[in-house]
Amino acid sequence: MDYMELVQKHVDDNADITLSCAPVGERSRASDYGLVKFDSSGRVIQFSEKPKGAALEEMKVDTSFLNFAIDSPAEYPYIASMGVYVFKRDVLLDLLKSRYAELHDFGSEILPKALHEHNVQAYVFTDYWEDIGTIRSFFDANMALCEQPPKFEFYDPKTPFFTSPRYLPPTKSDKCRIKDAIISHGCFLRECAIEHSIVGVRSRLNSGCELKNTMMMGADLYETEDEISRLLAEGKVPIGVGENTKISNCIIDMNARVGRNVSITNKEGVQEADRPDEGYYIRSGIVVVLKNATIKDGTVI
Repeated sequence: MDYMELVQKHVDDNADITLSCAPVGERSRASDYGLVKFDSSGRVIQFSEKPKGAALEEMKVDTSFLNFAIDSPAEYPYIASMGVYVFKRDVLLDLLKSRYAELHDFGSEILPKALHEHNVQAYVFTDYWEDIGTIRSFFDANMALCEQPPKFEFYDPKTPFFTSPRYLPPTKSDKCRIKDAIISHGCFLRECAIEHSIVGVRSRLNSGCELKNTMMMGADLYETEDEISRLLAEGKVPIGVGENTKISNCIIDMNARVGRNVSITNKEGVQEADRPDEGYYIRSGIVVVLKNATIKDGTVI
């Protein structure tokens, strides 16, 4: 989003508050957002935070006015708040210090009250947008970066992205098969297969590993070859993924240690599980290996 376009609309409408909004299709996802209705002038007339059931049905709107921007607008019958707001300074101070000083949340408390007393306008954004407030949406948004072509592009020279400089060496790949993947700096990949996955900085994948539909966040540090040999000799697990381990539909958090001959595929299709003592959770069918966790050799998840 070009935030200057949002600000310009706020100025042009002489709005007290402007909400950035996006059309949402799936009913199951719509209930995760604050939904809005607005009149023909763009003024917000109703706001409902994460409605369910009949309240969700009530927030359906006619989105045919979006036919210039998106295909099949009827498939997007909800307008969701993106959680990005522009306020007039005096209005914001009045809301927070005087009128609603006892309230704490914009979406569920302040905005529903403010729209009855202020000119609250909607700015409808129709380009790519994803909320990543759940494990499923976070996972899907990252996996979408591996698609060809991706829905979102990091490499547009007109809108460059800059990351923290880590001064890492290039990734080293030895006899690997890599398809539709993003590989970050400083990784060691040895005789492994990576498909439709993201591999984060300083990741280490050993021979026989298979990653599919997986987001591996990487590591904050390297272990030396001597340290790795010592850990293996002691029956412990180095940072990274051990030999002959198969992983799919998984998020591996930073500094995780996944042993040899491990299988993380959620073969049973479990949707929700809490196993922090074993180093993982399952959310919406996605296995999440915790930060600094150790998954022992031979584990099956």
